Amino acid sequence: MQPIRRALISVSDKTGVVELARSLAGRGVEIVSTGGTRRKLAEAGIPVIGVSEVTGFPEILDGRVKTLHPRIHAGLLAVRDEESHRRQLDERKISLFDLVVVNLYPFQQTIAKPGVRYADAIENIDIGGPSMVRAAAKNHRYVTVLVDPADYDEVAEQAAGGVSDEIRRRLAAKAFRHTAAYDAVIASYLTEQTGEVYPEKLTVTVEKAQGLRYGENPHQSAAFYQDPIPAGQSVATAEQLHGKELSYNNINDANTALEIVSEFDQPTVVAIKHMNPCGVGTGKDLEEAWQKAYEADPVSIFGGIIAVNQQVDAATALKMKEIFLEIIMAPGFDEEALAILKEKKNLRLLQVVKTAQKEKAASKLQTVRGGLLAQEEDLKSVTREECEVVTERKPTEEEWKELLFAWRVVKHVKSNAIVLTHNGKTIGVGAGQMNRVGAAKIAIEQAKEQAKGSVLASDAFFPMRDTVETAAAAGVTAIIQPGGSIRDQDSIEEANRHGIAMVFTGVRHFKH
Repeated sequence: MQPIRRALISVSDKTGVVELARSLAGRGVEIVSTGGTRRKLAEAGIPVIGVSEVTGFPEILDGRVKTLHPRIHAGLLAVRDEESHRRQLDERKISLFDLVVVNLYPFQQTIAKPGVRYADAIENIDIGGPSMVRAAAKNHRYVTVLVDPADYDEVAEQAAGGVSDEIRRRLAAKAFRHTAAYDAVIASYLTEQTGEVYPEKLTVTVEKAQGLRYGENPHQSAAFYQDPIPAGQSVATAEQLHGKELSYNNINDANTALEIVSEFDQPTVVAIKHMNPCGVGTGKDLEEAWQKAYEADPVSIFGGIIAVNQQVDAATALKMKEIFLEIIMAPGFDEEALAILKEKKNLRLLQVVKTAQKEKAASKLQTVRGGLLAQEEDLKSVTREECEVVTERKPTEEEWKELLFAWRVVKHVKSNAIVLTHNGKTIGVGAGQMNRVGAAKIAIEQAKEQAKGSVLASDAFFPMRDTVETAAAAGVTAIIQPGGSIRDQDSIEEANRHGIAMVFTGVRHFKH
């Protein structure tokens, strides 16, 4: 047990610091502090000694140098069981610190502000704070370090009797996580400023948003972490208005639903099961879009995850309420719709909020055993003007509209992927198959008679003409695919033989 007799307090976030200092002072602890923290404690009537009184040296360079001094760091780093250390401290009249309470300049909050100046960001890089935290954490055998106000009460209660080895060790680990995360955010920001995309070392930090009951399966533990500065619309920044706590699979599915619905400007509803769309519909309003998404696959939508890009109204809410759904994500719910949907006790309602940060391509990280893969997020889209018509028959205006709709959907289906659509809704989805014609057969089987007059989208090129043959037999009238196979001409000839219009995008959307 290590009793606390002397504490060094210097915090940027002053939450709870007065109460902590008052409790420590009441237990006879001597308090040393700096700048704004010292003033706040003094104004509260708490006895406090300025750092300059300890070092005999004034704060200089606008406060950039104040705690970087042997009288501070020797008092933190001394090995108290080492006779030579004790002798050196005695010779120089340096006193020990038993507790360090420090949190750092608000770098993360600074760069989160729209239009932040580079100079302001740099000025908010803390130097002395991390040095004190790391010194105290290294010497946690003797020194207790606090970086989180949530831990103040626990330590204050044990100050006189002594803080246990277990607690000091736990707080030291937390302190190093704190400084590591702080440095990771700085490194990420500066790397971004230089334009480097894949630096020689990739340091990533995320913050725990919530613990989860389990992962994909009940025997797997899990937690949900979010970016320190999330950009754009995301599950991480969504506000839960109703329902049970989100699960691991909920979060994955909700993310996929949000990615798809973000592709569309017109009223759109996306239904997800197991990270694949089971129904996507667009319409003149949200109610029509919902009806199309529901009709796309009324079996699979049961227990599905729903994302919409318009405020949910009462008419749509009444239809949604008729079936069991896990989640509904929307930019908003009108008052009547919210009341209707809240009648379903366990239905999770998420309001997708917009952040101040500009939407940008994120780095997609995928762990593998022994490492991870990093790639730019796939935000690529194509316009009609970028596409190439490669068949004798050109798509009609209605087919063009449908082809581009199908292309936006197939981009988000697990490869090999085939999507059939008609009249602004998906009618068949073939996902995650080992060969492309197999995916086409699954989509066509799901579409049944609706396949006649539909369009087909493929996430990658056709290696053989068999997918076109299968599509033609089902009555598909137009196809959109990347092109690029050495046997493209076979597929083109097959399409011409059946009067099918085929469009090449020149863009592949593998999703594994």
